Amino acid sequence: MYTLINNIKKVLGLLATAVCFIMTVVLTSCEKVSPTGVLIAGTGVEDRVLMSNQYFKNYMGDMEIFAAEGDEYTFLVGADSHVTTDCGRMEEMFQIGLDGNDLLYAHLGDIADTKAEYYINLDQCIHSAKLNYAEKKYEKIEIRDPNDSTEVLEVMYVDTLRDLVYSEVDDIKFPFFPVVGNHDITHNGWALWSNLFHSSFYDFYVVCDDGSADLILDHFIFLDTANGTLGKEQVRLIEEGVMDDRAMEEYGIRTRNTFVFSHTNIFRPQSFQFSSTFAREETFFLLNQLKEWNATIVFCGHVHKWEEDTVGGVLYLTLDSMSERNSPEEGDYLVRVHVKKDGTCSWEKVHMSYVAKE
Repeated sequence: MYTLINNIKKVLGLLATAVCFIMTVVLTSCEKVSPTGVLIAGTGVEDRVLMSNQYFKNYMGDMEIFAAEGDEYTFLVGADSHVTTDCGRMEEMFQIGLDGNDLLYAHLGDIADTKAEYYINLDQCIHSAKLNYAEKKYEKIEIRDPNDSTEVLEVMYVDTLRDLVYSEVDDIKFPFFPVVGNHDITHNGWALWSNLFHSSFYDFYVVCDDGSADLILDHFIFLDTANGTLGKEQVRLIEEGVMDDRAMEEYGIRTRNTFVFSHTNIFRPQSFQFSSTFAREETFFLLNQLKEWNATIVFCGHVHKWEEDTVGGVLYLTLDSMSERNSPEEGDYLVRVHVKKDGTCSWEKVHMSYVAKE
């Protein structure tokens, strides 16, 4: 019996050594292993936020400020498209937004699986959407060869409302605003993601006309939660008021609604779904900050499961995945938000019909 016990101990010791070796290899070859089992490599949240904030400060004039017109404006939200070789669902989202005359599109991260060819596909998809957007929204001017009227030498798009002329489609300010997700940064994917979208931590405004003489704004805030944490730098910047409207209030500018976008979920949709990966202290900080911002709706993705919660007067919507691989059947995978002239908001699920080719 003593020999048997010793042999068992030896076997268990060898197994423990093997497990430790494997974990050492994994942990030293990756920046982090997330609690959800997704290997996260490449640039960490601290560096991403530093880079994003610097970009925001240097190119703040490039960030859009939209003007809402009419009795209401709408915007469309999708999540977790995981684009690979098939961009069908992304194309459908852009077309739904164009048909619905949405003011802008927001995306909650994991936009593509991290591979250069997938980002090329995504870039081409966005380029086509920009072209369709320009064809509908702007005046198209064709410069033709004076010796051959059938030959078009140059195409320009004129934004008559802002008195802007775009000679290149890539220069068009296409209103598509994503947050970064964990799949967007695996295998050093931040280089691919940031090449297209530049900043993972940013905000912008929609100017609203409610009939009063005051300048009224709706605030859109995009957070970097791809690593399942806000990180020290993002918390510091938030505490310093980078995303606040304190200075505006001194000039009589009032924020009416605040919409916040995050990849990582805050609430667990079901008991068998992944819970939030935020540290407990960060969760409390974030919940308090969202209440302080007087957030109207907070949008989250990541878990590929729908959930609706109201906490502290703030509405939290966690969206299902719009990826045709994760959600192969037709379904209500998008959300459209309606913002009325008086500031009241409502939302609805939007159906997607695209089914991946066999």
